[in-house]
Amino acid sequence: MRIGVLASGSGTILEAILENKVRPALVVTDRPCRAIEVAEAAGIPSLEISRSSYRQDFDREDYSRRLASVLEDHGIELVVMAGYGTILGAAMHDRFGGRILNTHPSLLPSFPGWHAVESALSFGVKVTGCTVHVATLEVDAGPILAQEAVKILPGDDRELLHERIKEIERILYPATIKAYSNYLAGGMTEPFDLGMKVVKNDQGELVLKRYEDCEGF
Repeated sequence: MRIGVLASGSGTILEAILENKVRPALVVTDRPCRAIEVAEAAGIPSLEISRSSYRQDFDREDYSRRLASVLEDHGIELVVMAGYGTILGAAMHDRFGGRILNTHPSLLPSFPGWHAVESALSFGVKVTGCTVHVATLEVDAGPILAQEAVKILPGDDRELLHERIKEIERILYPATIKAYSNYLAGGMTEPFDLGMKVVKNDQGELVLKRYEDCEGF
């Protein structure tokens, strides 16, 4: 399946995707950023579709139409958002409905939006986490494909907590992308189930394990 990655920043999610043997057919950014360098180093075609504005006059629908056309021209079948800073308009969801994935630093539906980590800390919850979901026109409201919990520890601030969530994300997201692309290719005959969770091995490393192999699951 031909995967297109949308990125806006440092490219760390793209790096995690590549390290886990998921090879996109195309990387698109909405601004100059390191993600293009990551793509070029891996020999992956990349291009920048710049936004016309970062203010209220930004024409989201026109941008989404241009983006959707480029992805279609490259034969993209599954769109993976990897720290993409532009909310997608209806044109993208009309053309790629059910085929746009995103990741979010909370256990959705709790704490949607841009400040999920800060919100979890300010509300005093004991557990937050990472969610991989299908992106829809309503932000952070699409079907959930995979989730992992992350405990909030005494002394956590935004940076410490967000980094632990990212550690989970770098494993969970690529695995979900692989499984969901196979699910789409297989005709979606049953409800999607990743069938794995992130655990620590004997060396203290985060790894994926099938549910049936997890103690006490």
